[in-house]
Amino acid sequence: MIQVEHLTKCYGDVTAVDDLSFEIEGGHVYGFLGPNGAGKSTTMNIMTGCLSATKGSVKIEGFDIFEEPAEAKRRIGYLPEQPPLYMNETPMEYLRFVGEAKGIKGKELERQIGSVLERTGLTEVRNRRISALSKGYKQRVGIAQALLGDPKVIILDEPTVGLDPLQIIEIRDLIRDLGREHTVIFSSHILSEVQTICEKILIIAKGKLIAFDEPENLEKRLLSPGEITLLAEASGEETRDILAGIEHITDISIEEKNEGRTAVSLRSDCEDIYEVSRSLFSSFAARDCVLLEMNVRKADLEEIFIELTEKGEEETV
Repeated sequence: MIQVEHLTKCYGDVTAVDDLSFEIEGGHVYGFLGPNGAGKSTTMNIMTGCLSATKGSVKIEGFDIFEEPAEAKRRIGYLPEQPPLYMNETPMEYLRFVGEAKGIKGKELERQIGSVLERTGLTEVRNRRISALSKGYKQRVGIAQALLGDPKVIILDEPTVGLDPLQIIEIRDLIRDLGREHTVIFSSHILSEVQTICEKILIIAKGKLIAFDEPENLEKRLLSPGEITLLAEASGEETRDILAGIEHITDISIEEKNEGRTAVSLRSDCEDIYEVSRSLFSSFAARDCVLLEMNVRKADLEEIFIELTEKGEEETV
């Protein structure tokens, strides 16, 4: 669907995008993460043909964005971080202008405008001036213009920035819906949002790609060693004896509590942390010791993001 190869963008002595290569497959929702100044917006602007590259190539369904821009751009719908809206127009007027600029005419244009208004929830406000709309509705108008022409790829740069919690949920649901028919790439600083919506995640730091994987696989990369805490109805000595027979435990902290209970915090080098938790449950049950609590700690996307970007920045310094 999209091939980015050795993409580089320099502004004088500053390298904003540094030899970036990745491939986007069709039919997925991709999250594009990185700290401020990482090169996300620059990369998106190059991918959509809004900005030239110092070197490298971007191909959309085989069409080079620099050598065959007309064909490549027909396959892309783009919402920049600042939506290019005409505030004195209504959504209907604005979408008609954008559609005509994209070469859509007549009944087909009216059909597409009606379709994108409905998909983005703008039908009821289609005749209000854009300047009178809320920030959430303005973002919807921006997404609606990106959908005109029925592009294969939708690229959204910070589509939820500045929105209130309810508006964020609404735009999140809209992006999820778009992912059923389009390949969607969007950047965001809201990590939980990316984790909820995206099937695959790209993370960049200092213009370099430092991770590109499914959220679950990113979690596994940082979940070694895994962590388990438990509270057992057993003495400290009995607990140590049970744990001694379980493999893949690398570190144990044991604290005896009141009423014959023992708290345990342990770490494991096993790739499947749930395999260790099953062994723990079975071993305590076999000794007729009750597990009152057991928690498996999994890395969340925020921890993954911080660790990977910090490592990436260290490597690029």
